[in-house]
Amino acid sequence: MLDNLTQRLAKVVKTMRGEARLTEANTSEMLREVRLALLEADVALPAVREFIAKVKEKALGEEVIGSLSPGQALVGVVQRELAALMGADLGPEATQLSFAQQPPAIILMAGLQGVGKTTTTGKLAKYLKEQKKKKVLTVSADVYRPAAIAQLESVTKQVGADFFPSSSTDKPVDIALNALDWAKKHYHDVLIIDTAGRLGIDEAMMQEIAAVHGAVKPIETLFVVDAMLGQDAINTAKAFNDALPLTGIVLTKLDGDSRGGAALSVRHVTGKPIKFAGVSEKLDGLEAFDPTRMASRVLGMGDIMALVEEARKGVDEKAAADMANKIKSGGRFDMNDFKAQLSQMKKMGGMSGLLDKLPAQFQQAAAGANMDQAEKQVKRMCGIIDSMTPLERAKPELIKANRKRRIAAGAGVQVQEVNRMLNQYDQMQTMMKKLKGGGLMKMMRGMKGMMPGMR
Repeated sequence: MLDNLTQRLAKVVKTMRGEARLTEANTSEMLREVRLALLEADVALPAVREFIAKVKEKALGEEVIGSLSPGQALVGVVQRELAALMGADLGPEATQLSFAQQPPAIILMAGLQGVGKTTTTGKLAKYLKEQKKKKVLTVSADVYRPAAIAQLESVTKQVGADFFPSSSTDKPVDIALNALDWAKKHYHDVLIIDTAGRLGIDEAMMQEIAAVHGAVKPIETLFVVDAMLGQDAINTAKAFNDALPLTGIVLTKLDGDSRGGAALSVRHVTGKPIKFAGVSEKLDGLEAFDPTRMASRVLGMGDIMALVEEARKGVDEKAAADMANKIKSGGRFDMNDFKAQLSQMKKMGGMSGLLDKLPAQFQQAAAGANMDQAEKQVKRMCGIIDSMTPLERAKPELIKANRKRRIAAGAGVQVQEVNRMLNQYDQMQTMMKKLKGGGLMKMMRGMKGMMPGMR
């Protein structure tokens, strides 16, 4: 998201390194680049004007007086104002879902067709079930789109939540009320209602969703918007904001090749906080939105907190502790350990997911790497290890020509792939030995040459 803004700011900060202080001239030059980047990212013009005016006012004020680096000082102001534009000014509680009503807490999902409402409903059910320990019921009030009800039933079952069946012959209001009655009788904490979308705004759609809203009185009404939409997102947001008392925004497809301006525009137009962001197509690819951390990522500062959270979710702490003790005591790093490391990385979102949260200097180290190819290579490596016998995994030095041919045939790859994987294992083993006295930067330098796709 907003990669162009990140690149432009990095370029301007570099040119300002020789400046002794912030002046009207050099501030205006940097803000011109910021303005162009925001407009190219499809941010609405009113939002851009307000943002630039606030940054200019604070950059030339007392906040940056005495700073050793004018470029860094200005980026600091931009970061704070960008976070405010994304909703940090509303306070941390604004991005949290409210459950302050007698159970079940009702969440109504609104938005156009094709923005990912149904999948997001499933993702949200998974998030509430696993992160908030809630008993969740979902229901589809979309009686128009073919297979919408079946799709929601499928994703709900995948995430382990409960599903209330409905039919395309039922009325949306009746579906919502029946689901609410069922949720009360079966002691559900949360009821998520997926509503119908259209390809465009129409009066019938707005009347219908307003009727559902009036019937069930949800505590949260979330507007789901595709981050890849351009200026059209603004008109859609206005229409939904006028028809419904929205409480928050969910951005989908934030991992796509989008310019990302819709995120800032919709937040500015509705005045409502962004509460969640869809960061992958997987059902666990929904993140609680943090404006300050997202602003840091946009400005190339990374999101180390998100990386830590991913590690907590994906890493088996006991296995990690056992591995650390094994390495510390001089134990052998074998193929089973190598595969375990690859599996942990996949659980944390793969290399592309990890790289996206690291600061710019680490991302630059991997510049030019084909992450899609790297992800495929990791899967291939796991397949090669699965083709080995338990003895070969414990003692890889036994793997000679005949064994390599058998392993390659079992994994469906060429012998060269087996050789390449064994070389990468040797590099990882060497790095593990060095980790006893090394630091993070040493590890990152080692990984650049060792991991697939990073050269």
